[in-house]
Amino acid sequence: MRRIKMTEGTWRTLLAAKSGRSVLPSAASDAAIALYGPIASSAGPFVLAQVGQSLDGRVATPFGDARDISGPEGIAHLHRCRALVDAVIVGVGTVKADNPRLSVRDVEGPDPVRVIIDCRAELAGDEGVFHDGGAPVILIQSRDAAQKTYPADVIRLRQGVNGLCPIDIIDALAERNLSKILVEGGARTIARFLDMDLVDHLHVSIAPLIIGSGPSGISLPPIRTLSEAHRPAAEIYSLGKDILFDCHLRAGRPATSERKRQKIDMADVKPSAVV
Repeated sequence: MRRIKMTEGTWRTLLAAKSGRSVLPSAASDAAIALYGPIASSAGPFVLAQVGQSLDGRVATPFGDARDISGPEGIAHLHRCRALVDAVIVGVGTVKADNPRLSVRDVEGPDPVRVIIDCRAELAGDEGVFHDGGAPVILIQSRDAAQKTYPADVIRLRQGVNGLCPIDIIDALAERNLSKILVEGGARTIARFLDMDLVDHLHVSIAPLIIGSGPSGISLPPIRTLSEAHRPAAEIYSLGKDILFDCHLRAGRPATSERKRQKIDMADVKPSAVV
């Protein structure tokens, strides 16, 4: 296990690498470069999924309280990830449940564009995310959804039997020069991108508390045997009291832009915690 000790110089180097203004040093001697370097230095499409959960795999209580699961170092890690990507994706349920700002507050760095998957145009336009003075907001909606006026860029995509296709979402964002993507919630949103084999790295941050019941961080279809389980290569990092698993889902395989262009529909998501 490697301990993340982020210095001001290392963080500025990572931010410069994101914009192509510097080349990263070797990751062998710096855990922070090893963890964040693949995000910052990615030249093409890159999808990161992030889950912060308890020891028993919960992301909130049954009543929706999720604010204190991750410790300060875990929150700083999430905000670093936001600062290093172009856009952060959440589902409409997350916006309704948590009213998240999706900004970079605990570290230095730019706020990502905020992308909300709202297939059926459930949002009214008066939610806080539209009026907090933060980064631009993009709404992803079905072409069949009701026509509403929002203080946001609305992208309307073809809807399949079960909803929207994650590949179409990534393509639409790429057309706006948003190629580094953080999928932050909820559980079914992350699962859909995982099912499509679109996630390059999955970060699972585990905090030392036991909630006992409540929603899980990833909601994948059931399997019959453990031989069917995902067993990704992973590096383990210490984030203070929180432990982070950096799962390399695309190791040794083609980049996002080279993957098979099959279509799997994406259903609307249930609420999940976003800080």
